[in-house]
Parts: sequence; C-alpha cells; structure tokens
Amino acid sequence: MATRAYWQGQIKLALVSIPVEIYPATKSGAAVSFRQIHEPTGKPIHYEKVVTGVGPVDRDEILKGYEISKNNFVLLEQEEIEAVKIESRKTLELVQFVEADAIDVLYYEKPYFVVPADDLAEEAYAVLRDALRQTKKVGLGQLSVRGREQLVSLKPCGRGMILEVLRYADEVTKAQTYFRGLPADTADEDMLDLAVSIIDKKTAPFKPEEFTDRYVDALHRLIEKKKKSKGKRILEDVDDEPADRKGGNVIDLMAALKKSAGEGARKSTPAKTASTKKTPQKRAPARRKSA
Repeated sequence: MATRAYWQGQIKLALVSIPVEIYPATKSGAAVSFRQIHEPTGKPIHYEKVVTGVGPVDRDEILKGYEISKNNFVLLEQEEIEAVKIESRKTLELVQFVEADAIDVLYYEKPYFVVPADDLAEEAYAVLRDALRQTKKVGLGQLSVRGREQLVSLKPCGRGMILEVLRYADEVTKAQTYFRGLPADTADEDMLDLAVSIIDKKTAPFKPEEFTDRYVDALHRLIEKKKKSKGKRILEDVDDEPADRKGGNVIDLMAALKKSAGEGARKSTPAKTASTKKTPQKRAPARRKSA
C-alpha cells in the first residue's frame, strides 16, 4: 500500500476473527493556504505564548485547563490526561447490525478502506462482506485508536468493505431544532409534478471529477498572475449576476417551473447556450489613480 495503515488488527464476528488493515479513503484537496506576512520585511509572522500582564512565558509553564465557570479553571497535567486515555486495542468487535438506511447522514464523519491483512484472511473477509450485502445490514462497533474510542460502521463497497467513523449522539444537533417551524402542509400537486419532471430530465450518473472548487481554481490563477506581475495589484473581473437574481420581486412559482421544464425539454446544454450571448455593459470609470 502506498499510504500508512490507520489501524491494523482484527474484526471479530462472534468467534470468527478476520485480520485487516484500515487505510484513509480520503485525502487533502487542493486547498490554498496562506501565512501572515510582515509587509515591510516580507518575513512571516510568528506567534508567542503570552499572559496578560506578564508577557511571553516558557512552554514548560503551560498546563491545560477546563473552564468550569468564567475565569475559573480546573488545571490538568499532561500525565493526568494520558492516564485516562483508552488503551489501543487490536480488535474491532461487531456488536450490533442495523439496516443500511437506519443511520442518519448527519452521523457519518470519515470513511476508510478495509482490506484483508493477508491471503489467509481473504476467505473470511469475503464471507463477511457478502453476508452484509445479502442482508443489507451495516455492522457497528467501537474502534480504539490513539487513546480515543470511535463509533464506527462497516459495510460492503464493491469488492471490499468501507469503515466509516460515526459521530456520537452528543456531537449531532437535532434537525428539529431548525425544521420545527416549517409548515407541515404538502406541496401543490401540479407544482410537484413539474419539479419532479425537471429533476428527471437533469438526472445523470454522479461523476465527481466533473466538479471542481471554482474559488480554489481562481486563487491559483490569481497567484500565477501575481508572480508574473512582479507585485502589482490584480483584481479579477467578476461577471455581474443575471438580472433575475438581483431583484427581490415575488415570482410566479408555477410560471417559473413551467418555463424551467420547457427549457429543459428544448435545450440539451442550456448553460452553454445561455453563455453565448452577452449584452455589452458600460463600465464605470476607474476611481483609483496612481500616486
């Protein structure tokens, strides 16, 4: 494997133990990170540990504190924190199985690939994978890693299996907190039919490579231009929003749905067609003057 295993151990199903290795299924994207720079010197800014009224302090004088009331802390030494960490175990016991759709999407946090540790483990691995697929169930257990215990789920994925770290109940905000005030009335049937037809026309296989972070792409272009401009200020031109997005007028929802459904039937690539014609706009004179 090209990457280092996140966890190595065995998955236990009753009396059956399956040696496995777990690897991250995701990686850091192309996000652009910045550092703060002191403009006169061009040097990066550093941060010091300071105490109000005291100034900079040594690292060995710092403890961790839990605030129990305003400005009142319980102080903990690192040794005390280490003492309560959960011992890393090399066994993930599947203690419960649930329907595949029983876990709310809010609980899923991070996926990992699960692979058999060796050739001898492949048969038992395949049996568990196919059993989960046939029953349409997801296995649940708690994985102990780096002093913490994580709630995880296990489910089949193609020829292999995926382990997903789940959030605990106290980490998830209940949806009712935000949705309780919404009306319970069902949607108008005619409008619903039009909306469904639009969704059907725009339905296609999910191809994640067709989507990119346009902000990150623009930042990379800006950085390249900045390198070539030798420090000159660069402001990217931004197209104005379409007129129908600017106004705050109340629209006729049925008319908008009918128009959307009609355009979807007539045009296979509406985005490209719309972009071919642009009304020339007058630019306001620049106010910025060189010194």
